[in-house]
Amino acid sequence: MINKPTTKFGQLVDKIDGRVFLLISLMLGLLTWQLVSMTSAGAVFAGPVETFNAFIKELSNGKLLEHTYVSLYRVLGGFILALIIAIPVAFLMGWYKICRMIVEPWIQFLRTIPPIAYIPLVIVAQGVGESAKITVIFVASFLVMVVSIYQGVRNVDVTLIKASRVLGARDRDIFFRVIIPASFPFILVALRLGLSAALTTLIAAELTGAQVGLGQMIQEASLYFRMEIVILGIVVIGILGFILDKTLLYLERKLAGWQEVRSV
Repeated sequence: MINKPTTKFGQLVDKIDGRVFLLISLMLGLLTWQLVSMTSAGAVFAGPVETFNAFIKELSNGKLLEHTYVSLYRVLGGFILALIIAIPVAFLMGWYKICRMIVEPWIQFLRTIPPIAYIPLVIVAQGVGESAKITVIFVASFLVMVVSIYQGVRNVDVTLIKASRVLGARDRDIFFRVIIPASFPFILVALRLGLSAALTTLIAAELTGAQVGLGQMIQEASLYFRMEIVILGIVVIGILGFILDKTLLYLERKLAGWQEVRSV
């Protein structure tokens, strides 16, 4: 439960539209960025103006859109594949003890290993094609999502399950009518975490011999000390993550409105 502000200043802040704070936050961020770029750190930290000029140039020659499209394809490819496999694995672990006892130790072991450590194995196994990049992103997203969804299944109120059994529900009915709906908010949280993991693994994934992509653009620009391009690539990845996260939050409000889910 959130306590209402008692001071006049708190009440005034409470009345201000959230978009105003978003604008203020954006302006403060840009101001901080500009100030940092004017210090000695500016040698490696290009300012907003240089980055914006680089944005216009890369956008006009079509390279930025090409890099963004390819990276987005890889992120969503690995993320969706991970989601498709993580959901049944997590539910099987949560519902069947034998599956949990066999699979969970491996999940806990593998999730402590950075996805970048798999790159040599992936390159040897799959070469340097698109499948190798999607595989690296898949591993990062899958491990995050399967743990989150599994935790949701394990946290289902036992009272609901016992009450269902008393009312004569079979295992199949309990699974589809109690376990899955009760775990749904955790699935949505897992989607956000998995998507975040996919984006943070993008640059590592594009170390597997990418010729195009935002990660490749950043790496190539760093070799020639074109820091405005490096910053531009970082900003674009951040914007993509922000847009995708807001999209998932919108779906969360639409699909789990029956639950008291607090936005993070």
